[in-house]
Amino acid sequence: MTVELDARRTPKLTSLRTPGFGLPVLAMLLATAMVAACGLKNEGSAVPPEVESLVGTVSDDIAAERYEKIYSESATQWKQDSTLEQSTEVFKTLQAKLGKVESRVLHSATEQNNSGGPLQGRAFILSYQTKFERGEAMETFTVVEQGGQWRLARYLVNSTALK
Repeated sequence: MTVELDARRTPKLTSLRTPGFGLPVLAMLLATAMVAACGLKNEGSAVPPEVESLVGTVSDDIAAERYEKIYSESATQWKQDSTLEQSTEVFKTLQAKLGKVESRVLHSATEQNNSGGPLQGRAFILSYQTKFERGEAMETFTVVEQGGQWRLARYLVNSTALK
């Protein structure tokens, strides 16, 4: 029997080859796998308070329309990918179509230590299931450590309400 964990740590049966096993044995194996999976923790993705604080600050800045502040405090990757004017236009569009954030639940957190590439150094990619005033979305914040501070490198929103 193969048990695979998805992003929410829920066991998912992907294949089953149990010749000679009866239903009670199969049920016991599956129950054991589920109990074991519930106790798993991803120690490598514990989100530091500074990263959580940055996400809260950026969210507050978006709500208060402090787009220039977000841009000026962002990582070099952000500034390489867009201008202040482009960033401002995107934030305004998000505000107009989705409204303000009502609630946000962490969906996944991944820590990376990259020796090269666009996200060089230590980075966190945080995905949230977010409820806005006018729709639901998946928000992804990518933050990188630069000069001893966490900075926003990317911000993505995926929602059918943006069409």
